[in-house]
Amino acid sequence: MKEGYNRREFLKKTSAAMLSAMAAGAPVSGLLSSCGRPTMTATADSVILLFMAGGMAHTETFDPKKYTPFRKGMESKEVLSTFPSIPTALDGIHFSEGLESIAKVIDKGTLIRSYVAADLGHILHTRHQYHFHTCYEPPQSVVVPHLGSWIAKEKGALNPVIPPFINIGQRFTVGEGEELKAFHSAGFLGSEFGPFLIPDPTSGLDSVRPPVGMTTKRFEARNKLYEDLLSAGPMGDFGSDYQKESLKRSMEQAYILLNSPEAQAFDLSKEPKESYDKYNTSKFGQGCLLARRLIDQGARYITVTTEYEPFFGWDTHDNGHTRLKDMKKMIDSPIAQLISDLDESGKLDRTLVIVASEFSRDMLTEGRPGLKVKDQVEVPDIIEDVKNYGMHRHFTDGCSILMFGGGIKKGHVFGKTADERPCKSIENPIKIDSIHQTIYHALGISPETNYEIERRPFYTTPDGHGKAELDLLV
Repeated sequence: MKEGYNRREFLKKTSAAMLSAMAAGAPVSGLLSSCGRPTMTATADSVILLFMAGGMAHTETFDPKKYTPFRKGMESKEVLSTFPSIPTALDGIHFSEGLESIAKVIDKGTLIRSYVAADLGHILHTRHQYHFHTCYEPPQSVVVPHLGSWIAKEKGALNPVIPPFINIGQRFTVGEGEELKAFHSAGFLGSEFGPFLIPDPTSGLDSVRPPVGMTTKRFEARNKLYEDLLSAGPMGDFGSDYQKESLKRSMEQAYILLNSPEAQAFDLSKEPKESYDKYNTSKFGQGCLLARRLIDQGARYITVTTEYEPFFGWDTHDNGHTRLKDMKKMIDSPIAQLISDLDESGKLDRTLVIVASEFSRDMLTEGRPGLKVKDQVEVPDIIEDVKNYGMHRHFTDGCSILMFGGGIKKGHVFGKTADERPCKSIENPIKIDSIHQTIYHALGISPETNYEIERRPFYTTPDGHGKAELDLLV
């Protein structure tokens, strides 16, 4: 999204795109469909994206720089990292203090230290999250499918009872809720490939069963009424036959899940206490546990998010140092436990796990060197209060991503950032289209995958130009 766009324009465009998607006919196979898409060997069957929503500072997590402890009267420009570094399972590679558990399992995966986020003008978290999850810059003339929806469409369900795309942990009742909804969509691919939403993992079972007192017969009657209402609403007036059938299939899938033994996988109370306690750091930790249970039942794609709510979590406009202490306690044990559990069960080999954020943070630079944008945070030149100690501005030129399993190299470090400010990517910069195509490559999805929408081919990455980074793969 360029400089001239604001939230209102963003929503106006995406609302228009939603109507456009409803009116679209069934996607027509891409231009190469007549000769078939190349056959690719998959190294992964499932994907778990652990999304650190709000802007996870690379220098405070997986790419620490010189540590400068807090003292009153210090200069802001002195601050590169507010935590000392700790050793990891990889010789010579350090993480930031507070991530000791993940540090012990990084030898099972790859550390990317040179992810470069997009230049979208005035920085807004949901714009960059839209871009990260869809690979397209907002707004678009159609509703762009989420990464999980492309995977659900192209690979289908591993277990026909389990929704192929599950999103855990994000509410739409906080902050920029409507903007978040804009990319939690399957778009023109159809409703059956959209996200199965579980805002609270401790209430996951409630997502797959009717309310208390609702009998199966009453549920079936309400489902029929729901179909009648859809027919009488905008979907009935403007939706294509393809969209209507896709919506009905999504309802049928929900009904099948409701009556299946697999529904118990959504119930965290079934987990042994010893195992539950290892994950029970927060809603995010419980989400990691739910993701592991669903992978055991054949889930295809899952996002677990720390949840984006403005000025909370990783959105450290103030109290950056003290806030990150709590965030690390929230994520460290559950992420490491998830990797360990998947590894011990043998499922990590076929499950690609990704830890990422929309961008990084810095004390001084808003945007990137040479392309700074309007400051959104006042940072004093001299720090007198600990609330100003930490990374408060949005930084897009050096971000860390972790990848495990699913054909990803073990014990590998990709890319490098400068040790002095600006701590930008200086070796092997990698952008979102390459990240997406690397994921698709691992799943055996061809980079030529596209559908004809509005009389033009619409690819998984813009214009089909994204290329997998093969150096990340075995």
